[in-house]
Amino acid sequence: MHHHPIVSLFFTLSLAVAVLGAWTALDLFNRMRAHLGSARLRWLAVAALTLGASIWSMHFIAMLGFDPGAPVSYDVGLTLASFLLATAGTAVAFLTAARRSAGFVRLAAAGLAMGSAIAAMHYVGMAAMRTAAVLDYRPGLVALSVLIAVGASIAALFAAREDRTLRWRALAAGALGTAIVAMHHTGMAALVLTPAEAAPGAAGASPLMLAVAVTAGSVAVLFLALGASVFDQRTNVLSAVDAGGVGFWEAQLPLRPPVVSARARQIMGIAPDARLTASEIGDRLSDQDRAAHRAALARAMAGEEDYDQEWFIPGVGRWIHLRGRLIRSRSGRPLRMSGVITDITDRRQAFAALADSERQQRVLINELNHRVKNSLATVQSIARQTARRAPDLASFIPLFEARLLALSNTQNLLTAGRWESVRLRDLLHQELAPFAEEQVRLSGPDVRLDSRQTLSLGLAFHELATNAAKYGALSTPNGCVRVDWSVADRHLRLDWVETGGPLVAAPARRGFGSQLIEAAINRDLDGSAALAYPPEGFTFSLRLPLADTSEADA
Repeated sequence: MHHHPIVSLFFTLSLAVAVLGAWTALDLFNRMRAHLGSARLRWLAVAALTLGASIWSMHFIAMLGFDPGAPVSYDVGLTLASFLLATAGTAVAFLTAARRSAGFVRLAAAGLAMGSAIAAMHYVGMAAMRTAAVLDYRPGLVALSVLIAVGASIAALFAAREDRTLRWRALAAGALGTAIVAMHHTGMAALVLTPAEAAPGAAGASPLMLAVAVTAGSVAVLFLALGASVFDQRTNVLSAVDAGGVGFWEAQLPLRPPVVSARARQIMGIAPDARLTASEIGDRLSDQDRAAHRAALARAMAGEEDYDQEWFIPGVGRWIHLRGRLIRSRSGRPLRMSGVITDITDRRQAFAALADSERQQRVLINELNHRVKNSLATVQSIARQTARRAPDLASFIPLFEARLLALSNTQNLLTAGRWESVRLRDLLHQELAPFAEEQVRLSGPDVRLDSRQTLSLGLAFHELATNAAKYGALSTPNGCVRVDWSVADRHLRLDWVETGGPLVAAPARRGFGSQLIEAAINRDLDGSAALAYPPEGFTFSLRLPLADTSEADA
């Protein structure tokens, strides 16, 4: 057996193929573990084919450095069988070790299957060799070569399942690739050649032609597998981004039409089959925002800062959060911009609603403070005027309580109307409800009063009803109070007429009720009130401008 000067070249090349194949196969193994169902089986097939092809090609590249001293050819059937052994054994090993629950025993069994397949591939490949010599082996070295293959396979599967850092995976791939080459050379060291008297009768494939063809095919498989792995990883990332409701975009530099994901097109309102321009995203912004967008994009492309802006898209009525980052080559040359698009319409609307709610809350608090002050002022006035005209405390208490109750009842009506409006009929009915139905007549359209009008008229109607019950029409069974009202030119006209009661005489002095009515209507509501005392019955006339929010239907 002679050694050619280029044997080291074949050794280096076979080692490189083995390590690259191990790296790719281990990466595909982890890719397989991340999938389920038929996709898992497809990645299993690719991983097994990759490692089997790399082991197979490594063997025949290394065999180019072997010279038995006679012409060599290879039996095609056995050569193909050696490839199938390597691929099938690797597939069984990967499938066995892929389960998350796989323990040491299962991984050891998977490593035994892979190592045995590697060793079987080598010795079947050697059996395919046709030359003028008889091949024999030293049992001890054969056993050592098998142990190397099995041990390296178990270690590589354990390392691959850990799925740690890139350096860890590179170490695992390097160890497995080196062990495959070491197993091959240990097997070759176990080989004993005995010259034969005659050369084999049947011609086989040329070693160089076989090695070149196998190597070219294997390298193609390796690069295709790496490309598929990278593409699958990118697809998984983009799928995860899309599942999160986030769109993806990417544009080569100098700025070219961007690649935009389906979700990004949906957010931006771009048709699925629309051809994009280099300024597609910016063109969809408003005229006011376009200049700011271009300035921010220029800073990002210059590497000054990441692009991070929020814009409104008038065409679809959405707010978007557009982010992008400059990607450079290792030499620092700008390559492309890539980033994400997020629909933030809900967030913007929530912020606007929150700001509006805060404004409304401030208005309500200010209004509440104003109403509390007015209510306290009203209570203070009621107490002062009632006390001034009450001869003693016993007379003061029921009068004061009755007026406070009237004020409270009016507040209850306003609360039921959310402090926006109260129907005039409801306000009158509340004050006249204690009296017999035949003694009260209410007639008029549906009129709504605002909160200020409701409070003032509620107190006024309470005073009128109280006086009618004490001195007027409601103090006798046959008396009647008739209230008629109408609306013209946004003004309310109301007439309170009492009949059937005792004879009426004008009071010697103006009481608190008269003062309260005139002050509430003439001063607070910019209206006019007239109280008259004809002998046949008391009358009250009201003229009041209605607020813009009041409603009146004939």
